[in-house]
Amino acid sequence: MQRFDSDGVEIAYHDEGEGYPILLIHGFASNHQVNWVGPGWFETLRGAGHRVIGIDNRGHGQSEKLYDPALYSARAMAGDARRLLDHLDIADAVVMGYSMGARISAFLCMDAPERVSRVIFGGLGINMVRGIGGSEQIAQALRAPSLSSVESEVGKAFRIFAEQTQSDREALASCILASRDPIMESDVRAIDQSALVAVGTNDTVSGDGGELAQLLPHGRFLDITRRDHMTAVGDKIYKAGVLDFLSA
Repeated sequence: MQRFDSDGVEIAYHDEGEGYPILLIHGFASNHQVNWVGPGWFETLRGAGHRVIGIDNRGHGQSEKLYDPALYSARAMAGDARRLLDHLDIADAVVMGYSMGARISAFLCMDAPERVSRVIFGGLGINMVRGIGGSEQIAQALRAPSLSSVESEVGKAFRIFAEQTQSDREALASCILASRDPIMESDVRAIDQSALVAVGTNDTVSGDGGELAQLLPHGRFLDITRRDHMTAVGDKIYKAGVLDFLSA
């Protein structure tokens, strides 16, 4: 892992391969290793001739842990991604985000459109606009003294995932309380890049992916058949659809 200073926050990233760059932005409670390396995305995209860069979002993986929710807006994390491109002297790149990473990618498209040539929104459909509830329950579950004391099923799932990834649960609790910045439908309609929305058929978190794709001026939808929010990440349909989108 390499690191750089992003406006006072130490951000870790992994950079390998040659060719046109693609920046990968992981989801909540994950990291670049769990979201992208383990499921084979680095290998797949390198094999397709890309330079692949995976960022660990602030509070996640090997990046600096912060404990003030005000420091975890999706817009702030999009700023980390933009400054990583600056640090690597990359003028523009394909950007692919999953779940929270898709929301961050949307803010990057809005705030620095010249830096994003194409965008892939994985694991987030129309709930990018409508919002996703349960932030307080998830924060409480992450801060609970033990897993057995967590009553919320959603909170329990995130607590288990945070423990599996050996994450800083207090940093994640701060993050979940602020990272779900609302995005207006008009903002989505103004995203002018070619965009792919990839959501699992059985994903109950993301909302309908086809609805989000219809709002995007140059959007298309990929149904990751029979997969839910967690199992869609490394699916072969997802990978094949992304490669087709990139080569189109």
